[in-house]
Amino acid sequence: MTTDTTITAGIAVDGVRRAFGEVQAVRQVTLRAHAGRVTGLVGPNGSGKTTLLLMLASLLAPDAGSIRIDGVDPVAEPQQARARIGWMPDALGAWGTLTSRETLVFTARLYGMPKPEASVRADELLHRVGLAELADAPARVLSRGQKQRLGLARALVHDPRVLLLDEPASGLDPQARIDLRVLLRRLAAEGRTILVSSHILSELEEVVDDAVFLVAGSTVDPARVEAASRRTRPWRVRVAGVEASVAVERVASALALSPEALSTDRRDVVVSFESEDAAAAALRSLVAAGVDVVEFAAAQGALERTFLHLGEGTPPQAAASRDHGADESEATS
Repeated sequence: MTTDTTITAGIAVDGVRRAFGEVQAVRQVTLRAHAGRVTGLVGPNGSGKTTLLLMLASLLAPDAGSIRIDGVDPVAEPQQARARIGWMPDALGAWGTLTSRETLVFTARLYGMPKPEASVRADELLHRVGLAELADAPARVLSRGQKQRLGLARALVHDPRVLLLDEPASGLDPQARIDLRVLLRRLAAEGRTILVSSHILSELEEVVDDAVFLVAGSTVDPARVEAASRRTRPWRVRVAGVEASVAVERVASALALSPEALSTDRRDVVVSFESEDAAAAALRSLVAAGVDVVEFAAAQGALERTFLHLGEGTPPQAAASRDHGADESEATS
């Protein structure tokens, strides 16, 4: 993931901290999310992601540090900041008796939109998020995934320049997740700043331009992230017509490795390489040796690999617990 400082920073955070009593939910966060790009917010439970998003949305004030949303301080000028922000929390929090259309019309009216314009905007967004057929269904009957779609539509109702999305893919079916990725890319192409928090790293991998890692309430130093991203990466090798227990000998021989240096996972042989160039060279060696390779792919995405390596071989949850005591509860994550 890259960060280009020449691109406008739609979200700028410097030295932000926030505690709840003795629990330091956000210890030290500095980040930039740029206009026209999708930035992923990655971290284990208790790392401070939701608390940070609440501060960005002007729903919590930081104890220290500064925040700018499209150049506006959400503490000093919350109404101006909220006019620029589309906020989608993890849970919809809708009025159960209102229909999907009524929810969007009411939200638009709260932003000062005239009723006829609000109705047009509601219908447009219901089609955009695939809820047109449920426009007149009360929110209480919607599934988890349908509520997520309504939450996204509600966040977009006033055409914001900055989107804050907390677990937007939670509960979505596979097609809806694809549709969400396409929509987020389109919104970014329109010049919006999009910050997405998600535990589904494979989904983030498909959509983000940049990533910010949080561990134990602090953003991880970019140099440490870069070092973690360059660590060895496991690759899956599948050989036609043979089980992995047999294929491992052929793969090891072709790569001049000891079979003990390889592992198996169901039908695949798993081999670690230090770079994509090394993986490409290994594939050439396998083909040259006459090994019938039918699948050769990274076993982990770049985000997942970096996420795990930041914990130095252990999940970041364990690293955070080791360094800072028990993780904060999910309520202050």
